[in-house]
Amino acid sequence: MAVNDDTWFTPLTPLAFLERSARVFPDKDAIIHGDRRVTYREFAAETTRVAHALRACGVRPGDRVAYLLPNIPEMLVAHFAVPLAGAVLVAINTRLAPAEIRYILEHSGAKVLVVDAALHGSVAPVVAEVDLAEIVTVIDGAEPDPAVGGITYADLLARGADEELPWTVDDERATISINYTSGTTGKPKGVMYHHRGAYLNSLAEIIHSGHTPDSRYLWTLPMFHCNGWCTTWAVTAIGGTHVCLRAVDAAEIWRLLEAERVTHLNGAPTVLVTIANHEGAHPLPREVVVTTAGAPPSPTVIRRMSELGARLVHVYGLTETYGPYSVCEQQEDWLKLDIAERSALMSRQGVGMVVTDGVRVVDEDMRDVPADGATMGEVVMRGNNVMSGYFSDPEATARAFRGGWFHSGDLGVMHPDGYIQLRDRAKDIIVSGGENISTIEVEAAIDSHPAVLEVAVVGVPDDKWGERPKAYVVLREPVEKDTLLDHVRSRIARYKVPDRVEFVSALPKTSTGKIQKFQLRERDWAGRESRIQG
Repeated sequence: MAVNDDTWFTPLTPLAFLERSARVFPDKDAIIHGDRRVTYREFAAETTRVAHALRACGVRPGDRVAYLLPNIPEMLVAHFAVPLAGAVLVAINTRLAPAEIRYILEHSGAKVLVVDAALHGSVAPVVAEVDLAEIVTVIDGAEPDPAVGGITYADLLARGADEELPWTVDDERATISINYTSGTTGKPKGVMYHHRGAYLNSLAEIIHSGHTPDSRYLWTLPMFHCNGWCTTWAVTAIGGTHVCLRAVDAAEIWRLLEAERVTHLNGAPTVLVTIANHEGAHPLPREVVVTTAGAPPSPTVIRRMSELGARLVHVYGLTETYGPYSVCEQQEDWLKLDIAERSALMSRQGVGMVVTDGVRVVDEDMRDVPADGATMGEVVMRGNNVMSGYFSDPEATARAFRGGWFHSGDLGVMHPDGYIQLRDRAKDIIVSGGENISTIEVEAAIDSHPAVLEVAVVGVPDDKWGERPKAYVVLREPVEKDTLLDHVRSRIARYKVPDRVEFVSALPKTSTGKIQKFQLRERDWAGRESRIQG
């Protein structure tokens, strides 16, 4: 047999992870949610039944299936059941406004929507406007809304079958999921992940976060966010235990840390602040590995979490890179430094993960900037762990990959030791608690009020969220701030709505009429460290 014979090649897919763990760890707890315990055998069986049920609903290979769920077992099952059915998972941000959810459902062409009963209020106003073959409601302590209609999750399972399906794919470059991001234009873009990238990035998560079959992973990171940084697949691959958490609640987190012997969790620094500052915080009986991104963890957070028994792993990436792409690998000699020096090094975005093609900082001609820690350029990436493109948007895809590398839109420097560090976000994206907020989108919502003449939105420092949007508004006619903000809340998700509004007589502009946002930003960032976002 020739070495290059096709029979030597097996396409990579995360589906193989669950198939293996169900065979190797059949009676081990795979998922914990309150009093509910799901073994790996049961995990695989429910996945198979849901996959058959989706096909019974008319889902065909390549069709999109949307899930609007918090971190509950059904969301974990979706990460395997949807691709097992040959379809593409569209995990929707549970914090979005109805109009934003409608756009994603329409743009993706989702055939089925699975929604949590507690989130019916987010879909009821728009569900009649979307062409769906089926709506499925997961009921957990909340009654279904008649305005949404459809069937229950139990009804869905009843449509399924237990007949085995192959845990394989023919094409490892086929799309496994589409994750929508606001990007830099305010209009959500559908980021396409393929099976190969999801498989490899899962292995990187296992390696860099130190997962083992003894891992007990607490879901403080939303599963809708980059498929939980691929940890949905990673923890399953290693045969660890998923500990589900419907919402981030400090008291419940501390209870689960103890009761479920949690060893790992992921989240933005804001989650770490919530954990560290809770009144019940105390030293942990075991080390907990905390992988964090969204903004560099502050020295205070690093110190506090270390005192509690946590080991921090700082990573950086974007939705377009399957979540984490680089990691701030800690060097042995850093341990000899004091906490301030060590924290400064740990706050950098670091080097490419083990499965990546590395990370570069380049100038406008795609030449690497000097590794001097001062010369700024754009961070670019490529390889298996970069998206295959934006769904149904070839123009945006071509722009993103100009020069053969994915352009992050993030500006940074390269240090002499080969570690990158971000200095600012291009196009004024605000990173608040790990969520991207487009200033263009927020400005459009404010500008739609008839009393507004001009508006500029910038990110300002916030002790809890890292930064939050602030609006500088020039009025056409008088209006109360509360009235204006109520108007904005009706158009975009609440977390995108500015916390502060300042009415001004004019906005700073260049001679050509372009608003100089840096002048506005400097007013609020004076005396604070320049924005460094991860």
